[in-house]
Amino acid sequence: MKNPPNANGSATGIGWRHPHYGELLERQPDLDFLEVHSENFFAEGGAALAVLERARSVYPISLHGVGLSLGSAVGVDAWHLEQLERLVKRIDPVRVSDHASFARGVFNQATVHAADLLPIPFSREALDVLCANVQRLQDRLQRRFMVENLSAYLGWKNHPEEEPVSEPDFLVELARRTGCALLVDVNNIYVNALNAQKSGTAGDPVARCRDWLDAIPAAAVGEIHLAGHCHVSDEHGDIVIDDHGSRVCEAVWQLYRHAIQRFGPVATLIEWDTDIPALEVLLDEAARARALAEQSCEPVA
Repeated sequence: MKNPPNANGSATGIGWRHPHYGELLERQPDLDFLEVHSENFFAEGGAALAVLERARSVYPISLHGVGLSLGSAVGVDAWHLEQLERLVKRIDPVRVSDHASFARGVFNQATVHAADLLPIPFSREALDVLCANVQRLQDRLQRRFMVENLSAYLGWKNHPEEEPVSEPDFLVELARRTGCALLVDVNNIYVNALNAQKSGTAGDPVARCRDWLDAIPAAAVGEIHLAGHCHVSDEHGDIVIDDHGSRVCEAVWQLYRHAIQRFGPVATLIEWDTDIPALEVLLDEAARARALAEQSCEPVA
C-alpha cells in the first residue's frame, strides 16, 4: 500500500480509466489514491473487478458513481444500491460519492432512467427528497457519503411564493441535515459561472466562483475534483461543456488555490474521461495539484 500523504499536503489522485489500467499497475506512480466509476465494477467477478482488487492492494480507492439519481422523487433504485453496497464491502474504499442530480422518473406509468446527470431545483421539496435518499444510502452503507455539485445546462424556476435558495446554501443544508460530506467540483462551478455570464445573468465568473466557495464550510468538504472543459459554438448557440477532455485551465487552478486556502488540505482528484491522453499527462496534472496544495497550505511568515 502506498504511503499516506504528508501532514502538509492533501492527498492527490487521478481518475483511473481503462487505457491506463496496465501501465499504472506496472509503474505504480506516486499517487495517494485512485478513483473509479462505481458502476463499471458492479459485475460479480470478472477481469474488471480483478484489476480493481489488484489496484486496491497498492492504492486506496475512491468510488465515484454517476447513476444513483439521488435527487429523484421515485427514490434510489434498490438493485443499484445493492450492487454498490456489495462493491463497498469488497473494496473498502476511502470515499464513496455521487452527484446532486436526478435521472429516474415515471413515464407512462413505468420508472425510467435518463442515463444522464440532470439538475434538481434548489427548493425545499427537492431538498427533502435529496436528504431522504442520501440518508437511506448512508444507513445502508454504514458510512459517510459525499455528494458532488453539478455542471448544469438548464435550471428550474421555484414556486413564486418560495424564497430562492443558492446552490451552496442548498448543499450546506444537505450536509447539515444528513451529515454527508460535499465533493466540490471546482471545474463544475466555473463552467456554470461561464455559462451564466454568457446568458447575461452574472458578471465576473472567477469572482462568482470565489463567492460560491466562500459559502461552503471547510468541515463539510471531503474531496475536490479538477478537470478540463470545452467551448462549443454553432448555429444552436454558444455554451461551455464540462467534458473532462483537456488539462485544467488557469482560472480553475486559481480557484483551486482559493479553495485549498479556505478548506485546508483536501483530497484532490484529476478527472479525465474523454480524449484520454498518455498517463504521463494525468500524472503531470496531479503533480501540479499537489504542489499548489502544499504551497497554499504553507503558513504565512
